[in-house]
Amino acid sequence: MPTPSMEDYLEQIYMLIENKGYARVSDIAEALTVHPSSVTKMVQKLDKDDYLIYEKYRGLVLTPKGNKIGKRLVYRHELLEQFLRVIGVKEEHIYEDVEGIEHHLSWDSIDRIGDLVQFFEEEEKRLEDLRDVQSRSE
Repeated sequence: MPTPSMEDYLEQIYMLIENKGYARVSDIAEALTVHPSSVTKMVQKLDKDDYLIYEKYRGLVLTPKGNKIGKRLVYRHELLEQFLRVIGVKEEHIYEDVEGIEHHLSWDSIDRIGDLVQFFEEEEKRLEDLRDVQSRSE
């Protein structure tokens, strides 16, 4: 399993490839606000661990393993953002909160959060009831 740092890189590389069709070291460095040399080191490690194929000066591509994990990491991030919105977290806190918790939850917890989001979104009345409880506790 990738480390939290590796996950951050895989998630970002996956998103860049999905959005731009490619991911360059400079793009990854900018997105993660790290130095290009740090990206190069991590990309080499991800290559060694078969998450991607990296050729110096030519770019990189995700392996099927890297693509699968990248896709799942993006799903996790988006689901946690969705969950925090559903439970009423203020928008200005959502990104930072997700970044703080996403690496600390098991996939079982992620799946249960997905169930809960689905439960609330299936019926508007459930969301209204939640908002009512929240307004009474403020």
